[in-house]
Amino acid sequence: MRETVIEIARTAGAVLRDGLHSTRRIERKSAAIDLVTDIDLASEKVILAGLREHFPGHRVVTEEAGDDQLQSDYCWVVDPLDGTTNYAHGYPVFCVSLGLLVGGVMTLGVVYDPLRDECFVAERGRGASLNGRELRVSAIASLDEALLSTGFPYSLRSNPDNNVAEFGRVITRVTGIRRGGSAALDLCYVAAGRSEGHWELGLKPWDTAAGALMVLEAGGRCSDWQGGAWTPWDNRMVATNGAIHRDLVDLLVSP
Repeated sequence: MRETVIEIARTAGAVLRDGLHSTRRIERKSAAIDLVTDIDLASEKVILAGLREHFPGHRVVTEEAGDDQLQSDYCWVVDPLDGTTNYAHGYPVFCVSLGLLVGGVMTLGVVYDPLRDECFVAERGRGASLNGRELRVSAIASLDEALLSTGFPYSLRSNPDNNVAEFGRVITRVTGIRRGGSAALDLCYVAAGRSEGHWELGLKPWDTAAGALMVLEAGGRCSDWQGGAWTPWDNRMVATNGAIHRDLVDLLVSP
């Protein structure tokens, strides 16, 4: 299953890579900054074909096609292009993300960055890797020394619950904050020790399932914004190396 999913992700990633410099058809969805391109749909078509060929009967939930609502203990959550706004502008930060839940438990995750040819893979109980190299979260234990990442919801302009206040509190307490535009990659970077944590709201399961498993299998921690239990169906998360987790949560919940 692992190798099959890696191949599906790489094939979809090639679609993204090849389409980046072509003329792209861009449409707006529910908000002015919520976009979809014809390449999202082409990548999704490749992924759906691969999953249905190799894993017939599995439930599949994707960003564009939605939930096929098949009754199965196996549920794939798929983002064919995480970082669509980046992609639409030619900004080279995006990926393919496929996560598998078995009985509601995150079990397998593959995140592929086609421009850097970086393939992140996590299996429950078997660790996380990048192009075959084992991943471990960083050992930095001080929030003052931490590099973090975050994101903002599509409702940023109209909803005051938009992470702006939280960003303002956190930015003065850490080394820096990055806003990459791809939650899946942000989580993989936590797993790889490239950053110490990521927090965000307005998330969907296809944004986080694979990347969250990466963090957990690399020795990190995931929770909701209060530090409680988290699942991919929750729309807020905090993911860290574990050492700074409580301090970051405290900052997010303190007015």
